[in-house]
Amino acid sequence: MPGERLDAEWLRSWWERTDAALAELTRTFLPAHGFPPGRNAVTLATDDSHGATGALVDLTPIPSDLTTLYWVIGEASLPDVGSGYFIHPPSLVAEHFQTYGPAPIAGETDAPVFASDGGGHLFALGDSGRVWRSTGASWSADFEVVASGLREFLEQLARRIAHQL
Repeated sequence: MPGERLDAEWLRSWWERTDAALAELTRTFLPAHGFPPGRNAVTLATDDSHGATGALVDLTPIPSDLTTLYWVIGEASLPDVGSGYFIHPPSLVAEHFQTYGPAPIAGETDAPVFASDGGGHLFALGDSGRVWRSTGASWSADFEVVASGLREFLEQLARRIAHQL
């Protein structure tokens, strides 16, 4: 069953909480790990990313939650959260969709890859609303469900950040 739908207000609140947690992670990273952190940030959408989102929508009928995400969040780079997590900018999602097509997930017609982790695993959002993770670092790998929707996926990211504080 698909998870709760995303809305812009919830995403802005998630961004504020995540931004504060990332500031704390950055502040405490060097003493805890002995080396400086990378650039850990979730950036808000810009006019350019809105244009790229529009181009992505024109390219394929992407799930509406992905459109909502990109209307608020431009991208995320979290190299020091777990093995690393990256929400790709909409321009890269469109480029990958044109090059590789949707993720090969049985039962999902259009499943654009929108994120990856530091191990090269890919995350795709199916037209069912579920978030899938590749079992290997390959576009041709099998995919398994990791979240009932984008909201749950983002909540999981927030918990991973909090766990490191």
